Amino acid sequence: MRGILKRSRDDRGASLIEAAILTPLMLLLTFGIVDFATLFYVHLSLENGVSQATRYAVTGNLMDDPDNPGQQMSRTGTIKAAMRQATPTITIPDDAFSFSYLPANGTNWVGGTGGPGDIQRVTVTYSWSLLTPLVRPFFPNGKVTLRVDSTMKNEGRFN
Repeated sequence: MRGILKRSRDDRGASLIEAAILTPLMLLLTFGIVDFATLFYVHLSLENGVSQATRYAVTGNLMDDPDNPGQQMSRTGTIKAAMRQATPTITIPDDAFSFSYLPANGTNWVGGTGGPGDIQRVTVTYSWSLLTPLVRPFFPNGKVTLRVDSTMKNEGRFN
């Protein structure tokens, strides 16, 4: 009887069991925090990038085409390039961009980049894959879709 009581008070393996239970939970929490911090960084980068791209777009200026020296890019190509320059750590595909404008004295948005005096909107829809395998099932296809846009009035005349 005395041996049974002595063994029931022995706690030599308790720390190992506690570590085995808590370690996976702590790792999930840590990687979840990293995942959402990265998601927050991506969202803020996209917000900044679309704002910079729209600011460049409303001037009507065009960038030089790096693939064709001596020629300039299209207006949409210039806006995409400005966005990509403002977000160098994110690879944004061409189909993530959409452009619309509200004509002066208009009431409906029209697809395209518009002209002087129109209100320009640049929208970027970006899918970001989660890193933590245990968090992925809570999101469709393990991805979070971020949509950012910026709206500004085009300058009165373009160069």
